[in-house]
Amino acid sequence: MNFKKLSEQYKTELLENVLPFWLEKSLDREHGGYFTCLDREGKVFDTDKFIWLQAREVYMFSSLYNKIEKNQAWLDAADHGAAFLLERGHDGNFNWYFSLDVEGNPLTEPYNIFSYTFATIAFGQLNLATGNQLYADVAMKTFDIIRSKVDNPKGKWNKAVPGSRALKNFALPMILCNLALEIEHLLPKSLLDQLIEDCLHEVLEVFYRPELGGIIIENVCLDGELSDTFDGRVVNPGHAIEAMWFIMDLGVRLQREDLIQKAVNITLNMLEYGWDKKYGGIFYFMDRSGHPPQQLEWDQKLWWVHMETLISLIKGYQLTGSQECLVWFEKVHNYTWAHFKDVEYPEWYGYLNRQGEVLLSLKGGKWKGCFHVPRALYQCWRTLEDIAQKDLIVHVV
Repeated sequence: MNFKKLSEQYKTELLENVLPFWLEKSLDREHGGYFTCLDREGKVFDTDKFIWLQAREVYMFSSLYNKIEKNQAWLDAADHGAAFLLERGHDGNFNWYFSLDVEGNPLTEPYNIFSYTFATIAFGQLNLATGNQLYADVAMKTFDIIRSKVDNPKGKWNKAVPGSRALKNFALPMILCNLALEIEHLLPKSLLDQLIEDCLHEVLEVFYRPELGGIIIENVCLDGELSDTFDGRVVNPGHAIEAMWFIMDLGVRLQREDLIQKAVNITLNMLEYGWDKKYGGIFYFMDRSGHPPQQLEWDQKLWWVHMETLISLIKGYQLTGSQECLVWFEKVHNYTWAHFKDVEYPEWYGYLNRQGEVLLSLKGGKWKGCFHVPRALYQCWRTLEDIAQKDLIVHVV
């Protein structure tokens, strides 16, 4: 495998295809913020604005400004989105809405905790890029709200009947593993250490279940017990694998080889578990007991699942030399580039059917924006570059 050539492939795709697409097509110059509902050619097909994607795009341009080069166009794009978020994205007390109309009028109440988490990393990275204390204050105020909502993320918008079946979800501790490092420069050491410890406990001791064959499940009872219900049986292989590169990054920071190796082992286990052996690609949802999943889209192949898997696999090889990671990386790389990359128009497809055919030709929508594709291209580029520089050339037959 030619790591230098692969590194250039990911770098070129990021800098010459994906980022220019979002810079050119997504900025709303009239009302502020970004358009994310973009068709195959990048034309706007819906003007609603979703806080997840607004914040993710601010984060992406800020982060790449910090990590690649001081590109003023990237910083301007981040500032553009941040101004809209500050003015229209929350209720005045940094409770972040879920969706807005084109002018920024709220459509959906601030029930979704991930609007808060993505706002936190967006303003944290923008503070790092600019030194503007306002952005640091926004990130920390939002982070404090997240901490206050951990036990009941939806707050008064929780639809569950009080005292009924109560479950906790894997997504929040998973996201916090990444958030901890994204705003590390803003956190007191004691708070950061405690956050990391709590996240590692939740991911590796609560949601990771050795007794189920070493898989990670999406929901458990509040006491950590298993729930034999639709929600309690659901497995999302992409979520689990994405979390593992967060754990690897924490393992590097903490100088804990045991964490890194465990994350690699779980990555490989979840990939073997979730791989569609008939058509290739990774299933979106599965039922841990083999029952019919409740999600009708369970067998679709999604962009973010495969992009995040590429990151975990190449980091796993970089950090441990695992040949199994390398073999799987080549397999997932070939599938991903063959099926998700649009060879005629910029940016990548997001949704395939089980057979790997394009299901929706959009380049952005309510859930897909300027985030998973550019982040994965960056992470793979830099990791492959590091491997190439260390002359770790391995040929996979």
